Amino acid sequence: MRRNIKFLLFVVLVSGLLISCNNKHKGMKSEYKTASEILGNPNYPAISYGGYRHKTRQTQPTLDEIKEDLKILAALGFKILRTYNLQFDQAPNILKAIRQLKTEDSTFEMYVMLGAWIDCKDAWTESPNHQQENEAANTLEIEKAVKMANLYPDIVKIISVGNEAMVHWAWSYHVRPGIILKYVTYLQNLKTTQKLPKDLWVTSSDNFASWGGGDSSYHQPDLEALAHAVDYISVHTYPFHDTYHNPGFWEINSEDTKGLSDIESINVLMGHASDYAISQYHSVKKYISNLGVKKPIHIGETGWASDSGDMFNINGSRAADQYKQALYFKNIVSWANKNNISCFYFEAFDESWKDPNNSKGSENHFGLITVDGKVKYALWDSFDQGIFNGLSRSGKAISKTFEGNPDNLFISVLPPTIIESQMN
Repeated sequence: MRRNIKFLLFVVLVSGLLISCNNKHKGMKSEYKTASEILGNPNYPAISYGGYRHKTRQTQPTLDEIKEDLKILAALGFKILRTYNLQFDQAPNILKAIRQLKTEDSTFEMYVMLGAWIDCKDAWTESPNHQQENEAANTLEIEKAVKMANLYPDIVKIISVGNEAMVHWAWSYHVRPGIILKYVTYLQNLKTTQKLPKDLWVTSSDNFASWGGGDSSYHQPDLEALAHAVDYISVHTYPFHDTYHNPGFWEINSEDTKGLSDIESINVLMGHASDYAISQYHSVKKYISNLGVKKPIHIGETGWASDSGDMFNINGSRAADQYKQALYFKNIVSWANKNNISCFYFEAFDESWKDPNNSKGSENHFGLITVDGKVKYALWDSFDQGIFNGLSRSGKAISKTFEGNPDNLFISVLPPTIIESQMN
């Protein structure tokens, strides 16, 4: 691979996006904040957090392990966490851990977007029934979310009904928008009857297509009603996956790369990737606006995998490596901050339960930090600034991937596949 030395020495300056606001508020006692105050506020960076360290969710992260993680995320400046379900002890323990950290340090400030998982009838079987819901399980999830929001009103600022629960490719469990609407309406009614905090926001976090930004098959009355019912729209966008499944934006030709090094070509390509994500955000914004709905729109999920042994590696789109991940993280967070959009970046730490039988499965590698506490390239500059000093994960001091050697890192960075220009 041809390399331009100034790019080899380049370290993504992400910490400036994350910790400047943290220093600004250091030493100040945290005050009660509402969702409307923290969402879209660059002083409150957001991230998706699981905390699972093992190949199964049956082994839950302990309270001490969660507190260890929260201290790491707080050091990076993150102030809003997103969780996904209440089937396990993980989400309640996150709330408990934040409460304990706030008790120990009055300046500690962290909030939660609490996810309630929604399934269709017979979900995760060979014959899921997408016309009906798993009412018993869904009702239990919602009631647990209500209980947690009332127990921790100073921490839980958002309840999200479902995660990618409406998108059609979620074949194992997706439901129709009317089911999501049912529970959103229920929660909104609890707010009006003072059975939930009135400033709690309710949303559903789903793929951009599910929110009307894609195929017109999603455009239906229940989705329109849902857009009116939520407090804001939470959109998912994943250019990483589309580098293989819908790669039009990922193609780069020899004319575009003429005179560029491989690293410079990658920089151009990653600019295309962030533009692609932004275009999906705006497609939702256009649809929602056409409905006459004036609601904030934030990014509920977006991210980039740093490793893959399948369709995103050398025999596929070549998208997965730490350099490309760092560029995407920098680009999308910078754009979101400039436009007062919250971006719940996916995700804080790698989670190996996602694809337990395939260590190279891309789903295991979306974290900015590895399972064993090594910060990936996107956070190397933060490491150099010393923000992880004294912090650890599973008892191990935080360190850098590739032993902090950029030469070793760039061996794994694959150049894009160049398409020969067709000259007339």
